[in-house]
Amino acid sequence: MSAPDLDAIAASLNARIAPLEAPARLAALRAALPGRIIFTTSLGIEDQAITHMIATEKIDIALATLDTGRLFPEAYDVWTRTEERYGVAIAPYFPDGAAVEALVARQGVNGFYNSIEARKACCEARKVEPLARALDGAEGWIAGLRADQSDHRGALAFVTADNARGLIKLSPIFDWTRERVVDYVARHAIPVNPLHDKGFVSIGCAPCTRAILPGEPERAGRWWWEQEDKKECGLHVGPDGRLVRANAGNA
Repeated sequence: MSAPDLDAIAASLNARIAPLEAPARLAALRAALPGRIIFTTSLGIEDQAITHMIATEKIDIALATLDTGRLFPEAYDVWTRTEERYGVAIAPYFPDGAAVEALVARQGVNGFYNSIEARKACCEARKVEPLARALDGAEGWIAGLRADQSDHRGALAFVTADNARGLIKLSPIFDWTRERVVDYVARHAIPVNPLHDKGFVSIGCAPCTRAILPGEPERAGRWWWEQEDKKECGLHVGPDGRLVRANAGNA
C-alpha cells in the first residue's frame, strides 16, 4: 500500500478510535483491518495491560515478544505467568545467531557502553531485525506507547502510518498516565514484573536498564549513560532515525 493511502487510513482511524476506551480501540482496529495484526509486547506494565485487554476481550490479535538474549530473569517469569493466566502463547522472536556472534566479536560482549553507534548496532541486531521478522506480512501493529513517557512520544498519535514497514500502528493507551496503568493492573490482578516496584519503571535489556531516581523521567533508566534526546532503540523510529510521528491530519 502506498504512503498516501496509509496516511489517509491512519488519519481516518485516528479520528474514529481516539474517543473510544482502550479495549474498544483494539477491537475497532481489528474490525478495520482484514489482515494480520500483531502486538509486540515488552512484558512491561503497559504491555501487560494491553495483553489483558486482548486476551479477556478475545480480540484476534497475535502476541509476540522480542527475546534479545539479555533480558532480566524476571521477564521470563512474567512471560510464563502471563501465558498461564490467559491461556495464550506469546511467540518469541530471537536475534539471528550469526549476527549476534559478529556483533560481539566486533565490539565485545558489553561494547554498547562505548558509544551511541555501538549501542544502536546492538539494538539493531537484537531488537530491530527480529521485529522486522515479527511484523513481516502484518497489516497492523499494536504498541504500548504513552504520550507522557517522553517529550518525543508526546508528538505521536493513537493511530499512525508506518510507511517504512507498510502498516498501520495503534497505541491503544496513548492517553493513559502511568498512575492509570498501575491502577488498572492492580484492579485486574494482572501479572507484572516485580522490578517495577523497585524503581525500574521502563524495563528493557538488563545491562541497559537501571532503577530511576526520585524526580527523574520514566525513561531515564534506559541507556542512562546517553543524552536524553538519543534514547530510542529503533523499534519506533523511521529510516531517518526519528520517531514516527503523527501527520498533521492525525494530530
